[in-house]
Amino acid sequence: MTRLLTALADVAECEAETLMPGFTHLQSAQPTTFGHHLLAWSEMLLRDKRRLQDCRKRVNSMPLGAAALAGTSYPIDRHYAAELLGFESIAENSLDAVSDRDFAIEFTAAAAILMMHLSRFS
Repeated sequence: MTRLLTALADVAECEAETLMPGFTHLQSAQPTTFGHHLLAWSEMLLRDKRRLQDCRKRVNSMPLGAAALAGTSYPIDRHYAAELLGFESIAENSLDAVSDRDFAIEFTAAAAILMMHLSRFS
C-alpha cells in the first residue's frame, strides 16, 4: 500500500495542472485537475492504511496461555513467548482472549472499506 500511495503522489504531482471535468451523479459539475482526482484516492487509501495499522495494535496480542478460559497451569513466561513469536503484547484476560471475536470483525470491516476504495479504481 505504501508503494501505491507513493506512486499516486508522484503521478498527482506530475498531473497537478492537467485539467479534467469533475463529475457528480454522472453529470459534469466543476473543472478539476487529474492530480486533484488522484490525491482523493490517496487520501482514501491513507485512511485505510492507518485504519489497518490501528487495528493491528489491538489484534497483535498473544492469547497463548489463556487455555480454555481460566489460564494455564503450565509455568510459561508469556511475555518472553510473545517476544519470540513477534507479538506486541499478551492478552491480559484469559476469558476475553478465548471468547471474544471483535478482532476478526474489526479486521474484516477495515478490509471491506479498503476493498470498497480499491473498487473505485475500476
